[in-house]
Amino acid sequence: EPAAVYLPACVSTMFGPSGADAGSPGVQESFESLCRRAGLTLLVPDGVDQLCCGTPWSSKGLPQAAAAMRARVVAALLEATRGGELPVVCDASSCTEGLVEAVRGAGPGAAALRVVDAVDFAAEHVLPLLPPVPGARRVPVVALHPTCSSTRLGSNDALGALAGALAEEVVVPPGGGCCGFAGDRGMLHPELTASATGRQAAEVRDLGADAHVSCNRTCEIGMSRATGERYRHVLEVLDEATAPR
Repeated sequence: EPAAVYLPACVSTMFGPSGADAGSPGVQESFESLCRRAGLTLLVPDGVDQLCCGTPWSSKGLPQAAAAMRARVVAALLEATRGGELPVVCDASSCTEGLVEAVRGAGPGAAALRVVDAVDFAAEHVLPLLPPVPGARRVPVVALHPTCSSTRLGSNDALGALAGALAEEVVVPPGGGCCGFAGDRGMLHPELTASATGRQAAEVRDLGADAHVSCNRTCEIGMSRATGERYRHVLEVLDEATAPR
C-alpha cells in the first residue's frame, strides 16, 4: 500500500543534481532510497512527465496557461490519491508551494488533497523508521539555507531536524535570507543573487562547513554560485549519511 503519491519536481529534473559529474544521484533517487529503507512505498502518477504545479506560467504573467496546467495536475492527483486518501509529496519547496496554491484555487472538489513537502514527509514519516547503521559517520558541520518557500510552508523546523540527523552541528548563517534567484531571475539577472547573498556568502565562506544543504534546486544553484560551495538538497546528504556501509 503506498504511503504517498510522489510528484518529482520539474526543476530538479531540468537542472539535474549538483555534482552530477561526480556521481550525485539527485533528490529524487535519494528520497526514493530513504523511503525504501524506511519500508515506505511511493506511487508516482501516470503521465508525470506532463504534470507541473503551474508556477512557471503564473510567474511569467500567463494566467490561462497556469490555470490549464493546474487543472491537469489537480485532476491527475485526485485520481492517483483516490480522492485524497493519500498525501501528495513534492521534492522542491517552491514547487510544493505551487501545488498548494494550485489545489487552493481548484475549488471545493480538490479540498481533499493534502500536499506536503518531501522535507516534512521525511522528518515525520521516514526519519523515525530508518534502520540504524553501524559505524555511520555524521558530517561535522553543515551550513543550512532555508528558502523563501520552506519558510512560508512552515517547513523549516523539519528542514533543521533532517540536517540535525546528518550533522553534529547545523548552522544557519545569521545573514541568511532570500537568495534572490527567484525562479529563473538569477539566471537572467545574476547581479540580483550577488547582491542578495553578499552578507550570507561571506558568512558561509568564513564558516568552512563540511556540507551545504537546502531544499530547492534553483536556490541551491544560486547559493552555490554565490559561495563557491556545493549546495545540495538535504535529502541527498541525509541519504548518503545514513546509507549502509
